[in-house]
Amino acid sequence: MTRYTEKQKLAAVTAYRKDAGGLRATASAHDVGVDSLRAWIAAYEANGKAGLVAKMRVIYDLDFKLEVLRRMQDEGLSCRQVAALFNIRRLDLVAEWSRLYAAHGAAALQPGWKWEQTRMSKPPSGHDDREAVTIDQRSREELLRDLQQLRAENAYLNKSAGLGSNQVALGARERTLIVLELRPHFPLADLLRAAELACSSFYYQLKALRTGDKHCDLKAKIREIFNRHKGRYGYRRVTAELRQQGLVVNHKMVQKLMVEMQLKSLVRPKRYKAYDGAASETAPDRLERDFTADEPNQKWVTDVTEFKVNNQKLYLSPVMDLYNREIVSYEIAERPLPVMIKNMLTKAFNRLDSGQRPILHSDQGWQRRLPATAQGTGHHLQHEPSW
Repeated sequence: MTRYTEKQKLAAVTAYRKDAGGLRATASAHDVGVDSLRAWIAAYEANGKAGLVAKMRVIYDLDFKLEVLRRMQDEGLSCRQVAALFNIRRLDLVAEWSRLYAAHGAAALQPGWKWEQTRMSKPPSGHDDREAVTIDQRSREELLRDLQQLRAENAYLNKSAGLGSNQVALGARERTLIVLELRPHFPLADLLRAAELACSSFYYQLKALRTGDKHCDLKAKIREIFNRHKGRYGYRRVTAELRQQGLVVNHKMVQKLMVEMQLKSLVRPKRYKAYDGAASETAPDRLERDFTADEPNQKWVTDVTEFKVNNQKLYLSPVMDLYNREIVSYEIAERPLPVMIKNMLTKAFNRLDSGQRPILHSDQGWQRRLPATAQGTGHHLQHEPSW
């Protein structure tokens, strides 16, 4: 068996952790075995550089072996994982302890116990009866184990149903929280199988939960600003106030945290409100939804349109000839006042010849129903409900 130095082990592990091409490529590049490299990586992740130091022959006592087997059983760890966790260099030792314990109990783990002689010795009389009892006992233990697993699954499903979600919708963080809550009552391995959660994912989420929320102080300041302004501040104005307080924070981070805390601005959108004051009578409908014309300046239509330019709200009021869809005149203003309609109509009527009196069709906008608008133009306005 090839013996590697600590320097060779550390170089191979460092190259693998830098993602230099995968496990096999790294092992081939450093001329080491794949299994050896896999064991070094596990030992380094569990114990750092100390896990790569060559060790002298160690005799493990009974309590240490039982603790190793207990952790492997309770947490569902493999022989490689538990060996790296307890800094045991020979993986076959853990597998051997597991076989001995399953076959002969804790006595087989005592130092110096010759289990080969026990295995090869002639069975005493009445072996068939004891073997039948052993089989029945094992079946009973398996049934109890299955029952324990079903109880763990049932408890987990009840907890997940209490969150108002199903197994697929729950994330790794939520499943980890449920497992932690049930862990005092059930073995960890049963809970992880019920949650369909890998052991590595569980410990990753557990580590993240123990580190705490690094944005806790920032969240408190955001909530204080939001509440002080009675929910009228969105993430942009909250970011501006945080920067005024001397905090360097990105607006995207503030937006993300406000979404997590369910803080949403309550500012109501501004809506256009029609004028409810005095207006002239509604004109009769002369078009009767016949929007075609046989000659120019026979039928005109008009309306007011709202749009934005450079974050500024503008209003457009055009007059269109239904004969050829030509825009006869138009007017643009920042507010939809009657003077805008009056100027538009004045431009349109100035293009008419003597004797031409087109029908001007519009909706029931208040700007066109004011007596001052109609009198100022000197022409009749034709109205109809919205079309």
